[in-house]
Amino acid sequence: MTSDLEASTVKAWRNAIFVVFALTGIGLSSWVSRTPAVRDVLDASTAQMGWIIFGLAAGSIAGLTTSSHVIARVGGRWTILGALLLAALGLAVVGVGALAAATGIIIAGLALFGAGYGLCDVAMNVEGAANEHALDRTIMPLFHAAFSVGTIIGAGLGTLAEFSKVPVVVHLVVVAAVLAGTILATVRFIPVGASRPEAEEADAAGPVTRRTRLAVWREPRTLLIGVIVLGLAFAEGSANDWLALAMVDGHDVSNAVGSLLFGVFVAAMTVGRIAGVKLLDAYGRVPVLLGSAACAVAGLVIVIFVPNTVVASVGVVLWGLGSALGFPVGLSAAADEPRLAAARVSVVATIGYLAFLAGPPGLGLLGEHVGLLHAFVAVLVFAAIAGLASPAARPVGTQSPAAR
Repeated sequence: MTSDLEASTVKAWRNAIFVVFALTGIGLSSWVSRTPAVRDVLDASTAQMGWIIFGLAAGSIAGLTTSSHVIARVGGRWTILGALLLAALGLAVVGVGALAAATGIIIAGLALFGAGYGLCDVAMNVEGAANEHALDRTIMPLFHAAFSVGTIIGAGLGTLAEFSKVPVVVHLVVVAAVLAGTILATVRFIPVGASRPEAEEADAAGPVTRRTRLAVWREPRTLLIGVIVLGLAFAEGSANDWLALAMVDGHDVSNAVGSLLFGVFVAAMTVGRIAGVKLLDAYGRVPVLLGSAACAVAGLVIVIFVPNTVVASVGVVLWGLGSALGFPVGLSAAADEPRLAAARVSVVATIGYLAFLAGPPGLGLLGEHVGLLHAFVAVLVFAAIAGLASPAARPVGTQSPAAR
């Protein structure tokens, strides 16, 4: 279907996907930037914060594991709309929970936000991969750069809210309203069926059924791509969940400076994703993923073991650069063959989100015993494993220009 679309429609579709990626970044970093404030409101320990953040991860897994079936039934356009409205609702509930200092309400809100976020994550990446094919040029890293731009905006607003002592509830409810209003205005530019929902595809290999979609869980290449995404998503997600608090507790900076350093991290990720387009075109997936893993490992070593805050900030930059391309390159590789793209993207994203499911409570519990900074050694190990698994991302099937 994408080959039949007019150039103006494809460009409008591209721009809408940019907006969707940015909105998810704004939503996520709005929550992350206020985690120190929420911790203070609840007077929660590091381990307790890990379980609170677990609500976000559990909701994300629920959204991810159902995503390919939802996309097959209603298509990417309506999945994105419903998912972002659900995420906006969850964010508002978190704000109410912070106002009431109610841990249960905050966890419930994070679960709703996570479910919407997980559904949207797969749908926007499937739409992005289809749009990349329609444009016939590398663009997936730029979509993820838009996510990073969104996180910078969200982190900046969160830092401003911290400095200005804006209540968490006011901040998050306003952000939720912006998310809902923007997606309602944007979704009409995403063509219906353009990402070719799998339920409509039947070729020489036979019709795509629920059983067919579940069978991709047994594909070695898909699982190894999942390992790549798992390792570098753990590097990204651990910073999303814990960097601000780790810098506050481990490097003795203020809450506001902790939020600012999180902004530095996402800014570095944005630069990495923009530069990644040229790097992928010049060198291909495997060398870029190897270099990314090495950069993330180097940054983590500096943050963990160098006590000087200024030098550690350089480590934050390296960490962000190294984490930048794991998700976009991994999901682009999973979508090489359009017939089962949504199912494979769902599998890879679900494996990657295991970092968000096991990571928050795991790092929190470990941090209780050894400190958050030394708990990041586990992240370092997973980033190294991602580098070792990078050859699995070599292209197969029908490819976009990015699949090299």
